[in-house]
Amino acid sequence: MQNRRNFLKNGLIAVTGAGLAGKSISEVPRQLNTDKNPEFVYRTLGKTGIKIPVVSMGTGNTSNPNLVRAAYDKGVKLFATSEYYQNGNNEKMIAEALKDRPRDSYMLMTGTPTGISIDYKNGLFKDDTDIEVFMEHTHGCLKRLQVDYIDILSVGFGATRQSVFYEPVLEAVKKFKDEGKASYLGLATHSFEPEAIRAAVDTGVYDVVTVAYNFRKTNIKETEEALQYAADAGLGIIGMKNMAGAYWDKEKTQPINTIAALKWVLQNENIHTVIPDCANYDHLDKDLAIMGEMELTEKEKNDLNPPSEDLASGLYCQQCHECISQCPENLDIPTIMRSYMYAYGYKNLEQARQTIDLANLSGEPCKDCMACQVSCAMNFNIREKINDIARIREIPPDLIQHV
Repeated sequence: MQNRRNFLKNGLIAVTGAGLAGKSISEVPRQLNTDKNPEFVYRTLGKTGIKIPVVSMGTGNTSNPNLVRAAYDKGVKLFATSEYYQNGNNEKMIAEALKDRPRDSYMLMTGTPTGISIDYKNGLFKDDTDIEVFMEHTHGCLKRLQVDYIDILSVGFGATRQSVFYEPVLEAVKKFKDEGKASYLGLATHSFEPEAIRAAVDTGVYDVVTVAYNFRKTNIKETEEALQYAADAGLGIIGMKNMAGAYWDKEKTQPINTIAALKWVLQNENIHTVIPDCANYDHLDKDLAIMGEMELTEKEKNDLNPPSEDLASGLYCQQCHECISQCPENLDIPTIMRSYMYAYGYKNLEQARQTIDLANLSGEPCKDCMACQVSCAMNFNIREKINDIARIREIPPDLIQHV
């Protein structure tokens, strides 16, 4: 492997001007052939030049190919999946759903974390990352999707600048793109978002960034400044985690006005499209309908305020990582809280089970703490939530797939 000096010299992460990314590494190989729906609102996905509806589809909460076909028939053009969803079966489902559709009439975004060793607590890619395994599974995305190329190959869990600039991954995905197996390269970030977004620009490698962005975020100012930095550099920007947990309470008696939440996200014109997880036809119709009236009403604005003081914390974890150093057990609380949100907010037990495994919990993590010493930025009762979600580890993963 070339050393860092040669890596920089060869221009893989060279940048121009005052830290802004230069032109795309290679010429854009493909464009999207789409008949525009006049009822839709379109934005251009950065320097890709592709105009797509501002509402796309996240597929992680469905295994129904007919729902994907319905979204396509209604005019959705970008479908976001991952090997992480349903152990690759989500990609296979999309392949079945779109197999008879012209390949240049839709876009696929996918990727895999397999092979990348991630220190979630510190936002780093570790040196025991196995690039051969990572690329084997990345090629597996092509096979499961039954396509010759992926429109956006997304590298997940970008966090600190060091992780975004992790040389082995950058080299591998650039090679994948240069071989014509990906039209564009993307980075997804759930934490350290402002730092990750700016780093994605500065690599000069990424064409697209997918960012957790919603009305509950406490670092909105810093994130929006970073998004402007990315937009000025020509990156396409995709919003995720837009529903902020979907419910205010774990009992699901107080739903968040998700239509208002989506509209809130799209008030920022630097967000070129969003990928809300769509579990049924009602979700699909409501998500797409917002393009008919994107302005937030006063009632919708009010709906985005907590319904009561007791529910002010909601289910959405900011992933700020300030809690970790406060915990005597040094638990990966942000990852555990993501698992909690997937289970209690999005009702996705499989993804919750997969996520909590990343936290490497053992035994009863909070057993020796009579009172939690962590002061959460969102006022979560950390000990209570950990004890709630830790029970999911008792359910075998293969059984959860059938729940």
